[in-house]
Amino acid sequence: MSLTVRPVEYADQPDFNRLGGEAFGTPSGGRPVPTREEWEAAGFREWGAFDDDGLAARLRVYGFTSWFHGARVPTAGVAGVAVEPERRGSGHLGRLFGAALEEAREHGEVISTLFPTAPGIYRGLGYEVVGSFDDVDVPLLNLNRVPAPDGVVTRRAAVADFDAVVAVHHRWAAAQNGPVSRAEKPFWTPPEKFFADYTGVTLAIDATAGGAGEVLGFASWIRGEGYTPATAVMEVDDLIALTPDAARALWRTVGSFSTVVGTARVSTSGLDPAWLVLPDLTSTVHAAHPYMLRILDVAGALGGVRSPLEGARVPFAVRGARDLDGAWTLTVSDGATHLERDPVAIEDAHHERPVLSPNGLALLYTGAQSAANLRLAGHLTGAPDHDAVLSALFPNRQLHVRDYF
Repeated sequence: MSLTVRPVEYADQPDFNRLGGEAFGTPSGGRPVPTREEWEAAGFREWGAFDDDGLAARLRVYGFTSWFHGARVPTAGVAGVAVEPERRGSGHLGRLFGAALEEAREHGEVISTLFPTAPGIYRGLGYEVVGSFDDVDVPLLNLNRVPAPDGVVTRRAAVADFDAVVAVHHRWAAAQNGPVSRAEKPFWTPPEKFFADYTGVTLAIDATAGGAGEVLGFASWIRGEGYTPATAVMEVDDLIALTPDAARALWRTVGSFSTVVGTARVSTSGLDPAWLVLPDLTSTVHAAHPYMLRILDVAGALGGVRSPLEGARVPFAVRGARDLDGAWTLTVSDGATHLERDPVAIEDAHHERPVLSPNGLALLYTGAQSAANLRLAGHLTGAPDHDAVLSALFPNRQLHVRDYF
């Protein structure tokens, strides 16, 4: 069969919805086709692979920014990937991703991320698991043992506090690798809708600032149903704090529901700093969603990273993906990384420089694995002389994901 890969048009929406329902299930009331106005205003980009029988594979791309190494990085978030059962294993997915990611590069997006249902499929396309978005259950009785905060109080937030909430998230996210900036659709939410989505948003306020009351953290929560601790569960979408006492204040507020709620289901990733103030870290992962990342533009992603390693010079190469293969030299000057493409044959690069697979490049960039571990996994080969500097340029750190798409 012939295959055409192209952007999805509005006339394709019934088939796009049908294929999505086959892959992810259809709600009992059906999955309505959006109006043209809704579809055009959504802000995503949709791609399809069409054969002689119609739509055979589909995906959706969200363009947004996410935080890495202290900067907002243009990101192509891929979601809603589906292939018709009779076409699975046909190679349609590779062509579909090739076209969608080429368009992403044209939009200036230098990395791509996704939440996979089958990570092995996407590893072959250059993506690698770099973290996980988890729903974690915390017994509320444990939160009653959190020490009282010093100089921090809590109060309920209102729409007028929206900018302060955004500012806290910005300060927190800028110090992490991975968080979505929430500055673009679908993650930017109008203030009124943000507060309407929750039972409450609680602020942690500096009580020592002479009445200034700086906001030092916030928790967004949904109370849920029931009032029997054995069965009642409340959801906590965000618990973000800029100081340990702010974290304690927010945890204690959540814990104050312990007479009627037994469990807080918290959206988190890794060992979040806010959890380190808890005297008891007992928790259960209710659901885990692996997060994968792929580099789209080597120079665009790795260049411009702030670094204290002034004067460092590291030649390296990438091998294993047609759009990434090549040799570069990375230098640090004026406190930032700079990359130049080298006229070195990729077949000869391993003799003189470290060589990363596309998957290893993703792991190194995010700080998910050190150069030493990448060698153990076979994602870093070639000359080892620069391994220590590579690890120092992109230091190992916990990746934090807080938004599912």
